[in-house]
Amino acid sequence: MSAPAIDPVRTPVTASPARKSAGKQRATPARFDTALGWSDRPGPAWVLRVLLCVLALGVFAAPFLTVFSGSFSEKASGSTLSFLPHHPTLLNFEVAGERGIWDYFGNSLLIAGGGLLLQLVVCTLAAYALARHRFRGQALILTLFMLTMMLPEEVIAIPLSLVLGHVPVVGIDLKGTVWGVILPLGAWGFSVMVLTEFMKDIPTEIEEAARIDGVGELRMLWQVVLPLCKPALGVAGVLGFIMIWDQYLLPLIAAKDPTDYTVTVALSILRTDPEVGSGVVLAGAVIALVPSLIVYLLLQRSLVTGIAAGATKG
Repeated sequence: MSAPAIDPVRTPVTASPARKSAGKQRATPARFDTALGWSDRPGPAWVLRVLLCVLALGVFAAPFLTVFSGSFSEKASGSTLSFLPHHPTLLNFEVAGERGIWDYFGNSLLIAGGGLLLQLVVCTLAAYALARHRFRGQALILTLFMLTMMLPEEVIAIPLSLVLGHVPVVGIDLKGTVWGVILPLGAWGFSVMVLTEFMKDIPTEIEEAARIDGVGELRMLWQVVLPLCKPALGVAGVLGFIMIWDQYLLPLIAAKDPTDYTVTVALSILRTDPEVGSGVVLAGAVIALVPSLIVYLLLQRSLVTGIAAGATKG
């Protein structure tokens, strides 16, 4: 009998320290790697990118700094670029308050809050039906929602004014009320599109498991679908609030009296008032700017997450 073959002892091959360090360098990305090849190592390209970032920051930040400094300046000029207020004062805000800017601000808050709530509810229900159900004419309905985004406000201003003055079927006059501004903003094609595409990516297995447990449609939407759509809701919430807050033509045609105006319309009134200067107009602009900044700062993480999720989808 022949002796059994004995496998030779295999000694582990260890990589040299130089190879390990080289592998780590290749595997570990640079701290500032981006799609444009950003690197934290100094060089001509690094200096050029820094200069471009500073230039872009100056282009976007200069108007904001000018508005803020002018609103606190005693003698402000809309044609002068200034980053620091000259003789700081709150007189501009006091004059703007005397002109009723805070009443217009309250109208804007009421319209923006009610309009955004109605818009999110309507767009969420529409997106859920378009994304999680199949029916005839589904693509046509989604296309109609998209077409509403292609119509300029100036095109529908006169027909909308006639409808608000005498609502068909019910015959109610909505002019002079907040509902005349809120109801036309109840649905937005952009929010419907964002929420629909996000809900389509929710696995059907989750929905099937919930239906086995006896979950109905509304509970499915509230407890299963919506918690998974928080990034998309953040995008729809931030952009929807800014869209409603910046409305100018709709509050103008829906108002019966100047007291019904919003803060955006009030700025044009201040601009044409010969008794007030540029500082009062800039103070009103700061008041109108603050809510949008607060909403963006509070929901910026959801906004960035939702945009990133949409960009990397698929």
